Amino acid sequence: MALSHRLELRQGQGLVITPQLQQAIKLLQLSNIELDAFVEAELERNPLLHRDEGESEPAGEVEAERAASQTQLDAVADTTAGREMDAPAEDVSPGERATGDGAEPDQGAEHAGGQIDWSRAGGGGSFEGDDSYERALTDTPTLAAHLRAQLVQAALSPARNAIAEILIDAVDDGGYLRLDVVELAARLGCKLEMVEETLTVLRGFEPAGVFARDVRECLALQLQDLNRYDPCMAALLDNLELLAKRDMAALRRLCGVDDEDLRDMVAEIRSLSPRPGAAYHTEPAETLVPDVMVREGLGGMWHVELNTDTLPRVLVDQRYHARISKGARTDQEKTFVSDCMATANWLVKSLDQRAKTILKVSSEIVRQQDGFLAFGVEHLRPLNLKTVADAIGMHESTVSRVTSNKYIATPRGVFELKFFFTSAIQSSEGGEAHSAASVRHKIKGLVDAERTEADVHSDDAIVEILKAAGVDIARRTVAKYREAMRIPSSVERRRLMKEAV
Repeated sequence: MALSHRLELRQGQGLVITPQLQQAIKLLQLSNIELDAFVEAELERNPLLHRDEGESEPAGEVEAERAASQTQLDAVADTTAGREMDAPAEDVSPGERATGDGAEPDQGAEHAGGQIDWSRAGGGGSFEGDDSYERALTDTPTLAAHLRAQLVQAALSPARNAIAEILIDAVDDGGYLRLDVVELAARLGCKLEMVEETLTVLRGFEPAGVFARDVRECLALQLQDLNRYDPCMAALLDNLELLAKRDMAALRRLCGVDDEDLRDMVAEIRSLSPRPGAAYHTEPAETLVPDVMVREGLGGMWHVELNTDTLPRVLVDQRYHARISKGARTDQEKTFVSDCMATANWLVKSLDQRAKTILKVSSEIVRQQDGFLAFGVEHLRPLNLKTVADAIGMHESTVSRVTSNKYIATPRGVFELKFFFTSAIQSSEGGEAHSAASVRHKIKGLVDAERTEADVHSDDAIVEILKAAGVDIARRTVAKYREAMRIPSSVERRRLMKEAV
């Protein structure tokens, strides 16, 4: 068969992600500090960008800034370093750089003196040159990360899991709990017993001694973990001030032991760690700034708005652009000015879109979880990323980025947006799904109602009872929930009842 050359035209569709679109996506998940650092870097390198603090600058400062920008423009003739920017790639045209997706630039962002409000979040990793993977391989994990890894395995109910997240956030670098559980229960609208039961579970995590409120409690938790906590040890811990004074005679009398036993007990105390969390990596404390504010209005409606107290304004100076454009003589100078304008427009547009997206996602989460805001943590509804994404017409990955390291201030406290996502148990009758918390409550109610050996329900029996009530659940899930609530098996419950008789 003969070989020949020919030209063909083909039409097709494809998704092209420009460098600007990639960075716009990254802006969604940037933390408060990272976003501020990124914008500050752009303000320093781009003479067309300015931060509007709401007050006019002294004329001298404005002129000094303009002179510095002109010096930067003049330097382009000698070096191409001034053209190296983080946002635009070398092979992207100025028109593409202005929009990030090939569309026309936002007209509202191009007018002279145009401005945009944007909010800042908290927590997160780096932006360019991300080395988080390498750090994960070499650095010791933080205490909070270590505790959260164990929390996943604890399989708590959504309500208790939400409480546990707050308690973990309240643990300091030494492993001590710096939060009043009574205040927490009142703020979350739940019973104090629920908070204390959750705290008991967390105190079983490693390292032993975490979530203690003082040194005595920390040492007691470690001794309990070693199965060495007895009345003599309790008496010794109650009188640590005598140990500090080395008043051994008084300790012997109070503990009811002889010299040898007291020496052994003191040696055990000294082998314990008064700061169990100190072995883990610590990070500098960051101020938690909520991105979104929620307040209750008339008629029980919830008002959602961006936190205006932390919304700096980024301006694109069109007049200065026109001025330096006239002064640009060489191709390098013209390219530099064009790149600066494209980058400025892109940043304004991206920050505007970021703020709108955060507000849109937050509003839907508040709508879905209004029961929690009104009645407390036990009223958290089953919620996942797909539900929110479908409701607002966005992709799940976008919702995931928006809810990472973003915080919302509510009448019940400040929470990360991911706090409001809980698991669900499907209905066997095709109705509305049941929250895992309500299913656990049903299981506990069945067990609490057992009065005799004949009343004890096996896991299979509980499955049948729940299915009859419209809850489609597997036996292994019942067993997992039962074990998470520290409920013995049916065989063990029957044995305990027999012993009690």
